[in-house]
Amino acid sequence: MSNPNSTATVIGRLANDPKVFENKDGSKKVMLTAYVDRGYTDAQGNRISDALPFEAFVRAQTPGTGPFAHVHKGDLVALSYEPRMNRYTKNGVEVFEIKLEIQNISFLESRATTQARLAERVTKAETQNQSLQAQAPTPVAAAASAVAHASVVDEQLPFSGNV
Repeated sequence: MSNPNSTATVIGRLANDPKVFENKDGSKKVMLTAYVDRGYTDAQGNRISDALPFEAFVRAQTPGTGPFAHVHKGDLVALSYEPRMNRYTKNGVEVFEIKLEIQNISFLESRATTQARLAERVTKAETQNQSLQAQAPTPVAAAASAVAHASVVDEQLPFSGNV
């Protein structure tokens, strides 16, 4: 059980899809970044957001990545976390690094909303992929060009394949 005096909760949107790293013991480390709004606006009336890095650990007994399998870039979530101080030596210098370790994640949008956002991202990526494929030269034309170029090069050599 965590110490309630050293926990915090923030609400924000995920900056990217969670990145999952598998540990040797079968557990997983999940890293994500959330944009969290500050509690005030600047002189122009704009609300400033901070990109905060979080990490979580998923036990080996948990199938997949637990609740992190259901969150994607742009999703609105509440993250309860505990700050951790990692202390280690690197190149003879003592390094102190603060980590924000997620203890709980709450989904603040409906599944239909998050699925619609994900489907929109997939459609956009497929459209972009099709556009890039349409711009690329066809493999047959590229191969024919390479063969034609090779025969020209062979004819220009002072010594051809006939020795």
